[in-house]
Amino acid sequence: MKNLITAALLLIGLGTSGTSAQDKALLYKVTGPGLDKPSYLYGTFHLVCPDDLRITDALKNAIGDAQQVYLELDMDDPALMGQMMKSVMMTDGKTLKTLLKPEEYELLDGYLKKTMNTGLAPFNTMKPLYLMSLLYTTLLPCQPQPYDVVFAQMAANDKKEVRGLESLEAEMAALDKIPLREQLSALVDMARKPDEAKKEFTALLDAYKAHDLTKLMQLTKDSQFSGGDFSQFEDSLLGERNANWIPVIEKAAKEKPTFFAFGAGHLGTGKGIINLLRQKGYTVTPIQ
Repeated sequence: MKNLITAALLLIGLGTSGTSAQDKALLYKVTGPGLDKPSYLYGTFHLVCPDDLRITDALKNAIGDAQQVYLELDMDDPALMGQMMKSVMMTDGKTLKTLLKPEEYELLDGYLKKTMNTGLAPFNTMKPLYLMSLLYTTLLPCQPQPYDVVFAQMAANDKKEVRGLESLEAEMAALDKIPLREQLSALVDMARKPDEAKKEFTALLDAYKAHDLTKLMQLTKDSQFSGGDFSQFEDSLLGERNANWIPVIEKAAKEKPTFFAFGAGHLGTGKGIINLLRQKGYTVTPIQ
């Protein structure tokens, strides 16, 4: 279930705002007023195969230099799993069977039986967005290994504290602003056109692996499996959350050198983390 939550961020964590084309970087060093030692930012992609999860020497050094790790959520919170189990479920008697048209339900049921050896019934009360995240895992030839989980384990091995940039409640509130009908539409589209979904997903991953975040953002914006115009939710999904993270990032970085990791789309320009920190007077330098 933890993977469902982190995978769900693929749909919004990449966002629609670009990064500086000249940067071509995922890792950034942060220095400036009030920081005795540098902290680091890293943009993640939440659904990757182990072979594509690359922990470079520069990344190892950044984590090694840090004294604490901040992820989007506090992954070592013992209460997190129980909270996640509750958060992915619909309330007020809503179910996929009642929300979907009969032919849509049959399509999804058949797709899950073909790709996961299970029907739709076990997921009947799950929010469509999280089931869609599960469908994304069927596009991979492996069991995904999220960067978040790897970073949390690396921190634990070094006996470093892992904290979260936001609460699960805040993250869920942002996700829940996406209307159910749009979530359902995206879900059905993926089951109807799996080959096209796989092709689109592969292009996204290739852009990420090439550190071409500008291209990755454009591909995300142009996705035919978004379920609708997600740009109308961009501010609440990205802009507002980024703004809320800045004081958390500042406080943590001033206390001790910190490694921050979050969905690559939060780096961005305009209302992205990099630009917001630069506006505050910090120097944010790409590490190639």
